[in-house]
Amino acid sequence: MRKAVFLVAVAATLSGCGQAGEDNQATNQANGAAPAKKHPTYCFFPDPADNKGWAAKTDTDGNVIVSGKAHYADRRYMARLSQSDVTGKTASVWLTATTNTTGSGAVDDWWDVDTTIPNSSAVTEVKVMCGKHVFADLQVPRKSQSPSTPAKP
Repeated sequence: MRKAVFLVAVAATLSGCGQAGEDNQATNQANGAAPAKKHPTYCFFPDPADNKGWAAKTDTDGNVIVSGKAHYADRRYMARLSQSDVTGKTASVWLTATTNTTGSGAVDDWWDVDTTIPNSSAVTEVKVMCGKHVFADLQVPRKSQSPSTPAKP
């Protein structure tokens, strides 16, 4: 009899587990709260001399391609542009360091980095970020769209 009462008590206790989390999740969904995007907050390239040659251009679809060079002396790691973010006509990309997957280092430890920012056909300005620092503020060259002239009959 004691075992039966004990098992019922344990079952009742365990059935309440996780309900608070479900209520919290339901509340978040009801409020429409989207989680804020997290970007790298630490900069592996604190010296401004450790990056150069930043440029922005567009591909055939109008998306922005950002390129440049970053110096990182530890060959176990390589520089990389990642986590693009588009807000209106401005985009941001973050310069980070990641594990070197190439099997060798870069010439004089200068890594060529580039990335294509998806869905950026309306972007006119790109900021290259490192942590919370802006390394480059680039204007995107866009061809002006001139209205087509109607054909003469």
